[in-house]
Parts: sequence; structure tokens; C-alpha cells
Amino acid sequence: MFASRIQPAPRQNSDLSLLLDELAKVSTRPRYAFMLLNLIADVAHANGSAGPFVRSDNALVPLRDWLSDSLTPIGARDGKRQALAVRVQAELECEGRLPADPAEALAMVEDEVRDRIRASGKTNLSRAVTELVKAGLLRRHYQGFAVDHLNRGAQRHAVYTLMGRAKCLLGRQTPKSARAARQGELTF
Repeated sequence: MFASRIQPAPRQNSDLSLLLDELAKVSTRPRYAFMLLNLIADVAHANGSAGPFVRSDNALVPLRDWLSDSLTPIGARDGKRQALAVRVQAELECEGRLPADPAEALAMVEDEVRDRIRASGKTNLSRAVTELVKAGLLRRHYQGFAVDHLNRGAQRHAVYTLMGRAKCLLGRQTPKSARAARQGELTF
């Protein structure tokens, strides 16, 4: 009778693919931002908030330090990282602070390199978080000494809450036991 043209069904994008598309549009470093959101989701409570502290090796670590340390291995093969170790060793030698014992000297250099990488990582982290906040994928506030506050300072620590499409990252990993469900412990 009537010839009707069959229309293909509109392609349904998953929440994750829509999140990736949004990150590509709003972030200068979308892969880094995605890794950051995944790490936050891994330690977040059911409501999507993570922080101000995360349990790491039976100690509580500020969320920003933990995120920075978790993202550090990405650049381990970078030539700049190796050059930093050489530069730090030379600086410590010039200042006369390097111990005579080679093992102690190596440990001191590694500690200094780790501190500098953490500081640099926290700068990168702050830039990425600012982009994610502007995009509506993350909310940032500070919790600490007196009351929760939007501005840092006065011994306050960052708390990040997943918002919008980023909430699709919550609950992607099911805890293997009740112990694994505690904030800050990744399940492997």
C-alpha cells in the first residue's frame, strides 16, 4: 500500500561517551581530566563527594596530595623527571647539604624530587579542577578548621564533588568486601 521509508533509530550515546565528548570540549587536557575524575570517583562517597582526607597505607592524606601522588607515575619516563633528579642532586651538593653516605644521599634526592613533583602536580591538578568546575562536572569547596567554605585557607582542605555527567563514574566498581568500601581504598 503505502511505501514508508524506515528511519534508523537515533544512536544512543552512553553516559561515559557523552562525558568524554564534553571533556574534549571543555578541557585543555581531556585525558588528564578524565583520569582525575576517575580517581575522584574511586574514593568518593555514594553522593559523589571525596575528601578532605583519603586513607592511604593506613594513614589519612589530604585529597589533593593523594590525587597528585596518584597521577605522578604517568610522567615517570619523562626525560624532564630524570633531569630534575640530576639538577636536585647538583643543588644539594652546591649547598653542602648532601650526606656523604650514598644511600642517604640517594634518599634525600628522592625525597626532594618527590616534594617538587608533588608541588608541580598540585598546580596541574588545580588547573584541571578549575576547568572541570567551570564545565559543571565538579564542585569544589573547602572543609576544615572552623566551617565549610568556598575559599581555601585557615587550615581548610579541598573536597571535590562529582556533578552532572561526571556522576556516571560513580558505582562503576563494586566493592569486593565491606572493608573495600571505605573511602580512599582502591579495590583491585
